[in-house]
Amino acid sequence: MSAPATARIGHVHLKVSDLGKAITFYADVLGFHVTQRYGAQAAFLAAGDYHHHIGLNTWESLGATPPPAGHTGLYHTAFLFPDRASLGAVIKRVLDAGYVLDGAADHGVSEAVYLRDPDQNGVELYVDKPDAQWPRKADGTLEMSNARLDVAALVALA
Repeated sequence: MSAPATARIGHVHLKVSDLGKAITFYADVLGFHVTQRYGAQAAFLAAGDYHHHIGLNTWESLGATPPPAGHTGLYHTAFLFPDRASLGAVIKRVLDAGYVLDGAADHGVSEAVYLRDPDQNGVELYVDKPDAQWPRKADGTLEMSNARLDVAALVALA
C-alpha cells in the first residue's frame, strides 16, 4: 500500500527555547505570519491563508539548549518557494538579518540554501525546477546532484 500521490507534509512543529526569537526568525526573516498564539508558550505561523505551516512551542523546551551533534532528530525543515525571485528575496532577508548560510546547492531538481534557525534547527529554503528539466538516468529515475549554486544571482532577482 502507498500514500496517495496528493499527500503532503502539512506542517512542522518545533520545540524552541525562546518563542520571541523563533517568531522573529520565522515571521520577520522568512516571511510567515502568525495565525494564532497560545500565550507566551506557543505560536502557529503560515504562508497565505493556511491555518499553519509552522508550530513553535516552549512547553518542554523553554531556555533549553539544542541537542548535541551526533544524535537523532530533525535534520532540516525545507520551505518551498514558488519561484527564483521569491527565493532570492528570502535569502536577501536572511543575509540582511545576519544569518550565515551553511551551504547552497543546485540539486538538478531544485536550487537550495541551508542555514540554522535560532535554536540551531536546520532550515532549507528552495525552489523546484520545472519537472521537464529534472535530470534522469536512462531508466527514468532521478539523478540529483550537488552542483555549485550562484547565490548572488538569486539575491539579485529580489
